[in-house]
Amino acid sequence: MLETTIGGARQARVGYRLDDVALLPSRRTRDVELVDISWRIDAYPFDIPVLGAPLDSVTSPATAALLRERGGAGVLDLEGLWTRYEDPDEPLAEIAALEPGPQATRRLQELYAEPIREELIGRRVEQLSQHGFAAASLPPQLVERFHHVALDAGLDLLVVQGVAVTAQHVGLEGTDPLDLRSFTGRYDIPVVVGGVWSAKTAIHLMRTGAVGLVVGNGGDPNSTAADTLGIDAPLATTIAEVAAARTRYLEESGRYVQVIAAGGLRTGGDVVKAIACGADGVMLEQPLASAEEAPARGAYWGLAAAHHELPRSRYERLEILGTMETVLEGPAHRDDGTVNLLGGLRRAMGVTGYETLARLRDAELTVRA
Repeated sequence: MLETTIGGARQARVGYRLDDVALLPSRRTRDVELVDISWRIDAYPFDIPVLGAPLDSVTSPATAALLRERGGAGVLDLEGLWTRYEDPDEPLAEIAALEPGPQATRRLQELYAEPIREELIGRRVEQLSQHGFAAASLPPQLVERFHHVALDAGLDLLVVQGVAVTAQHVGLEGTDPLDLRSFTGRYDIPVVVGGVWSAKTAIHLMRTGAVGLVVGNGGDPNSTAADTLGIDAPLATTIAEVAAARTRYLEESGRYVQVIAAGGLRTGGDVVKAIACGADGVMLEQPLASAEEAPARGAYWGLAAAHHELPRSRYERLEILGTMETVLEGPAHRDDGTVNLLGGLRRAMGVTGYETLARLRDAELTVRA
């Protein structure tokens, strides 16, 4: 990454967001029927490169099943409403009726103050398993406490997800710190880790045995971490740097780690550019929260929106764009790229002539001046 002087001897790194880059057409084109957008995580193949974000506004057991039918996978938040309430439909309906603003944040904090129940963790994982694949997430500070019940219930993929995740999480005295290297060595389950903000962190996490890294601000495009913590990273550059680190790690170890882009992917063009920058797949948030089947009926809030001391995500209400199938596969009746995201991906691959997602990462990019 380029560096510049911001004053005196203080250096800062220069980076680009997805809006700053674009693909250039190549000398060869290809019929969209001839492109392949499949991918895999560890031993699990998927027809489409899409994970549903572990947010209560995005993924429920029902929407995870729908996404699995489409060839992707939904990731359920095991710290969310589904493990705090026997029937979360009532709090979800209340949240869907909130007006954005401070009172919405206060009410989210109250609803999420309900304690997590271990028996509900097991029950939700069993619900996911009924549809052939169970993927769920826990934050680093809760992995040691709750992973046993999730694994016993048949969890297939664990996502260790937070605003920022490192190779070792140190907790308060009396709590169990999370050492990812030790964890992945103890259990025969693939672990995906995110959010990852830098190549240096990525390399450390790859060496723990993680099979995938979620690159971006914890999968939360509504994150206010830049305002509350002063932390941010431009996604296009971050993806490219982590992908380069992945190549170095592959040469070092012979092990390929999936790079998954998240945070602010709203359109088919965003998906295309994220993969062209180096991602293998994407974790979608707002597009799936905008689907008719979304558990919160178009309301959207991120991972840290209900934090009891320092909320770091905005609550908003989204326009319903259509069914999940329409959002992902069309047909589109809008010209802004927010519907038929995978159709946009396939057509972009056809225009640039690349037949696989891996080859799309060779596409020529331009930067907006």
